[in-house]
Amino acid sequence: MDEFSRDVRAIRLPSWGRVAANPGVVPWMVFDEQRRAVEPVRRYLIDFVARYNRPGSVRSYAFDLLRWWRWLRVVDVPWNQATSAEGRDFALWLGTTFKVPNAARTVSTVTAGTINPITKKPYLDDRYKPRTIRHSNAVIRSFYTFWIEAGGGPLVNPVPLARSERRRPHAHHNPLDPYRGEGRLRYNPRVPRRRPRQMSDERWNELFAALRSNRDRAIVAFAISNGARASELLGMKGVDVDWGDQLVRVVRKGAQAEQWLPASAEAFIWTRLYQSEGTPLDPQVPLWWTLRRRDHGVGLARQPMNYEALRAVFRRANALLETNWSMHDLRHTAALRMARDKRLSLRDVQTILGHAHLSTTADIYLVEDEEQVIARVQEYLADVKERAALPPASPATGYEASDLDVLFGGERG
Repeated sequence: MDEFSRDVRAIRLPSWGRVAANPGVVPWMVFDEQRRAVEPVRRYLIDFVARYNRPGSVRSYAFDLLRWWRWLRVVDVPWNQATSAEGRDFALWLGTTFKVPNAARTVSTVTAGTINPITKKPYLDDRYKPRTIRHSNAVIRSFYTFWIEAGGGPLVNPVPLARSERRRPHAHHNPLDPYRGEGRLRYNPRVPRRRPRQMSDERWNELFAALRSNRDRAIVAFAISNGARASELLGMKGVDVDWGDQLVRVVRKGAQAEQWLPASAEAFIWTRLYQSEGTPLDPQVPLWWTLRRRDHGVGLARQPMNYEALRAVFRRANALLETNWSMHDLRHTAALRMARDKRLSLRDVQTILGHAHLSTTADIYLVEDEEQVIARVQEYLADVKERAALPPASPATGYEASDLDVLFGGERG
């Protein structure tokens, strides 16, 4: 088929291959229909793991490459012969198609793609978001960059850079400085800037009251007090709780560095109540546990709490409150509370949130509260109306009223 006449809207990807856990060095792998590892992807992921990327990142990259492999099978192009035409059409397809879910929507069918009237947050729909498309483009470009450098793959990268049309790349480069990227990827969609989602005190109290266990109350109390991420809190062990100084130790998501964070006294109270219910007190085991139904007919069994179990906690609370809050909303709320407190500097907030750069904290959380801005503008408009209704001021001694009318155009106030 001619590369310029491909109807991307008519393309449907097959259910070819899968991503599954792998017992080897690479924790996740892309397998074909014969359950064999896709060799080009396997070699790339080995290099990706050797650069000390986290298992979660390996899994994410594997799914993006599986989708790319399915696309190449549909358009009948070998992986090492893909050009920018395939990269362009794939980006167009991601922007126009719908995801094929593993299971049909049931309860969320009515709300998908709508805005929640309480939280003012949109519900997820079945389209690929701009951030997903950008991530997919970055993964595919990285994959082909690896093979081009290895000399065993294609000659061109199907995801090219968007070089500037106004100047030559690196035209004014300082030879003493390292070379940086020449620009964003050509087929990256623009991502609208998202405002942090702050939860009001009233909504926070409603969410907290909807939780059903001391364990859940302890976790969200930690999150609202120091803004720790869900993965960081779920990774805590008993030894990571300093009861005397009211600190908790987490492993940061990006740098994988350990950091002690302060937390509210209420969070430690709920944690102690949770532990009094028979939770394992061994300091070397995970702190948070849950009862989940295991396979092989053994029924309910106690196991460490994971992210899916935490999502189930929020699903139950959201169903009761008719909201769509998430764990990350608590991080935003904690960060905005700290950023707007005059006793804390922006550097303090950056340290607690674990941001590598101060500019990240400033760009996200140094924003004006819309409700406060609206209130100030309303006060301004009311003041303008009141001043317009006042009679003009009398001229001071020594000034003629007619001269002032000529000077101010007949309008004095």
